[in-house]
Amino acid sequence: MTSWLRTHGSVPLCLLLCCVVVAVCAEAPGAGDGVCSSPSITSCAECLRRGPQCAWCFSEDFQDGSWPGQRCDLPVNLLRKGCGPEFLEQSEVKVEVNATIGSTQVSPRDINITLRPGSEASFIVAVKQLERYPVDLYYLVDVSASMQENLDHVGVKTLSSLSLRMTEHSSDLWLGFGSFVDKPVSPYINVHPSKINNPCSDYEIRCRPAHGFHHVLSMTGNMTEFTRVIKRQRISGNMDTPEGGLDAMLQAAVCQKAVGWRPQAKRLLLLMTDQPSHLALDSRLAGIVTPHDGLCHLENNIYTGSTRMDHPSVGQLSDKLLDNHIYSIFAVEKQQYQWYEVISNTAVYFNITIGLRSCPDNGEDEDVQVMVRPVGYNESTVIRIHSKCSCSCGPEKRCHDDSQSQCAGTQDGASQGQKPDHGLTDDSNGDSNWKCRADGSDVDCSGRGVCECGRCVCEQNRLGTVYGKYCEIDDFSCPYEGGLMCGGRGVCVLGECVCEDGWTGDSCTCHVSTATCQSASGLVCSGRGRCECGKCVCDDPRYSGDFCERCPACQSTCQSYWKCVDCHLSHGLTQKEAGHCNNTCAPLVGYMDDVSGKISLASGICSEPTE
Repeated sequence: MTSWLRTHGSVPLCLLLCCVVVAVCAEAPGAGDGVCSSPSITSCAECLRRGPQCAWCFSEDFQDGSWPGQRCDLPVNLLRKGCGPEFLEQSEVKVEVNATIGSTQVSPRDINITLRPGSEASFIVAVKQLERYPVDLYYLVDVSASMQENLDHVGVKTLSSLSLRMTEHSSDLWLGFGSFVDKPVSPYINVHPSKINNPCSDYEIRCRPAHGFHHVLSMTGNMTEFTRVIKRQRISGNMDTPEGGLDAMLQAAVCQKAVGWRPQAKRLLLLMTDQPSHLALDSRLAGIVTPHDGLCHLENNIYTGSTRMDHPSVGQLSDKLLDNHIYSIFAVEKQQYQWYEVISNTAVYFNITIGLRSCPDNGEDEDVQVMVRPVGYNESTVIRIHSKCSCSCGPEKRCHDDSQSQCAGTQDGASQGQKPDHGLTDDSNGDSNWKCRADGSDVDCSGRGVCECGRCVCEQNRLGTVYGKYCEIDDFSCPYEGGLMCGGRGVCVLGECVCEDGWTGDSCTCHVSTATCQSASGLVCSGRGRCECGKCVCDDPRYSGDFCERCPACQSTCQSYWKCVDCHLSHGLTQKEAGHCNNTCAPLVGYMDDVSGKISLASGICSEPTE
């Protein structure tokens, strides 16, 4: 989407930055496993057309025997099923900027984009107004009688002052001049013979005849000549309030040769008036019904189509200004500002959308070139879009899909009289299906497929996918938990559950977290075991307990204190007389007369037989 803003009332001589977003879109289905995986998908190209989220695995031994559609899936699923990343063909978006092409105003000048249907790319185009850049400024002035005061008191002074100010921003300023009033037909003017040549005869003032557009001065860098032309201008007259400004603007825009617009210059068209302008269909009041053809009709610098064609529409004028790279500026009185503001806003925003909705019918790659050019600039950005509709599938160009025959380029060993390397031989009937039987088996494809061209094509199963060289593998023969395969927290790969993050176990029913195995000391299983499925499994079989904290068979602790206990029992000593047993009791031993209610879960009781 591109928006170009044409200003009015001021000249955009400062830095201008425009963002251009080119979105190449497609009518692709929504994301999800079901979109990419479907029995109807038989080729790589068809897979990638399902949407930018889909990928195709072109590894030769990927899930041998599976139907072609199993090669199409989300990239994460294909990787999880064993497809190497180097064998993934998927949507690619490449944006390459050609930096070798120089630019002074618009950059970048050349962009190459590679896209598949459903993908999109975004980039920014910078548009910069250069300082001291060549400028062509064409003054288009309303010379109707209501502009008399403006022309006398403001005209020459304002135009000259503005031109001088412009030279501060451009060292190469050229100026041109033209005038307009309205269509010289009734009811826009008084058609009495005396009024045609002098519309101001009632006021004893000599006026020039009314005219649709008069090109007075072609582009010139001579400021003296420009000032002289302005001073020579005389007013004219008409009957109604609206003027023919839009009619004159179109002629000034399309009459390139007469006006003298320079190809390399910034082009500005300034309209000066005190009234609104006629619009398309207004000319029907004068019996003029022919639509404007948008062409130049100047003879001797006079607009000759004024009485033959209708006023142009705002859209038609906007197109001509765009086509000729011209900025329009409206210099109007305050009471008319709102009217011209609406006119300007009508054509301010130009939205550009580039869409790649589908591939050609033949499925081949296609190149499209688009040009983006800002209004009023002679530089543009060329966008080359390469639509990637086919599949490369690695250096060998083998996608292993239905678009390439599975028998192409190969010969069964049996047909060449060769013997299989696993010891099986062709039978007397010329059986060539030996390649589809596992060692020691006389059943083709494990009874779950058919043998085609010496390779197993496994049957589809409502429970899941059957694959493998001999259709011996599937993705649904994994443990079930709670009625769900892998507990609903993983996928079945080669007969084993591959669990989601945070889960483990044969059926993905165990949390990976060890929080439930941490003892009061903060150690997992007291440092004597490992946490499996939220419970401690002690490394030393002598230990037990929820945290491997107990060791009934460990006698070292009780034995170390038994002599101390025996000393007390033998002498009948109390805690106060413990000094008699200092030789047998450890210095850090504490004494307790009553242990009832003071034994913790982590404590143990020592017992020894006595006489």
